[in-house]
Amino acid sequence: QVQLVESGGGLVQAGGSLRLSCAASGRTFSRDFMGWFRQAPGQEREFVVGITWGGGATYYADYVKGRFTISRDNAKSTLSLQMNSLKPEDTAVYYCAAGPAYSWRADGYDYWGQGTQVTVSS
Repeated sequence: QVQLVESGGGLVQAGGSLRLSCAASGRTFSRDFMGWFRQAPGQEREFVVGITWGGGATYYADYVKGRFTISRDNAKSTLSLQMNSLKPEDTAVYYCAAGPAYSWRADGYDYWGQGTQVTVSS
């Protein structure tokens, strides 16, 4: 029902910025909430930030609040994540996800992008 395509990952030095994008297509109205998760090697997938597609309500993990900003462009069906002041511990594969409602749990989402690698060097 929903297809997610991510872009924008890359390698950046600590303190730098990246902007990730997630293009959604298909029956996007069937999943009102979209968010970003990240997963480092050997670690569990963790919630980063999410947004209600229609209303724009946002939810941030404490460790990214003030550094990361989520936004959506409803006309383009695009979700973006502006990441500033990046730290080496932000290094992970970042995934775009869609689900019926907000959840900090990965199993609360049923559509996922392929992931995009973000590497922050020291």
